[in-house]
Amino acid sequence: MTLYSIGEVAERCAINPVTLRAWQRRYGLLKPQRSEGGHRQFDDEDIQRIEEIKRLIKSGVSVGKVKALLEEKPSLATQSHNDWQSQQEEVMGVLRFVQPAKLRAKIASLGREIPVDTLIDHVFLPVRQCLSLDRYTSRAMISLLDGLLIDYVVQRLADARNNEGKDTLMIGWETDDRTRLWLEAWRLSQHGWRPDVLADPLDSPRPELFPGQHVFVWTGKALTLRQQEQLEHWQKQGFAIKFHAG
Repeated sequence: MTLYSIGEVAERCAINPVTLRAWQRRYGLLKPQRSEGGHRQFDDEDIQRIEEIKRLIKSGVSVGKVKALLEEKPSLATQSHNDWQSQQEEVMGVLRFVQPAKLRAKIASLGREIPVDTLIDHVFLPVRQCLSLDRYTSRAMISLLDGLLIDYVVQRLADARNNEGKDTLMIGWETDDRTRLWLEAWRLSQHGWRPDVLADPLDSPRPELFPGQHVFVWTGKALTLRQQEQLEHWQKQGFAIKFHAG
């Protein structure tokens, strides 16, 4: 069983470690294990629970009521976790053969069968995280998966341009995860947007370079105080720029 530190979980789930501690101490939503040194350690089931908590809060449920909702349907949560784990293992199984055609077909099959938000959060991101944490994993496997994911997302974004929606630019801000940037653009395309992606993340988005255009910035983690202040400054200047939390 793979265990993650609170910092790794915070980065993976794009949430502040302070919030995770509050969910544990104040609301009893999380029960991480402890290392011999007393540090919190989270497993994949904890991460799935965190994503479910985020989903409930995003839907308008107050954090104080989340625990009761989670405890109402434990069997459903367990079944969902098992389904996602099965899909992750299937992708990993195809990856081990390093055969692009089979992996491309698997990605396309999942894209037809599973909603985009669920597919990103519960299949593709956990697989990428697992690969990145395994020091024995061939770099070729990671590169193959990332390349085919971007290739697939580009096709889906092209399809989205034929649908009604609002045009926007998707810009990575102080991040080096280009694959995740494209995945988040795909997520946006499922929520009424038609995103174009700047392939290279920027140290500063500089919205003045895109006058009259709507912009989403993505950082891969919670905004720093400096980034939050800068974003508010741009918005006060009248730029249509928002933070995409993923």
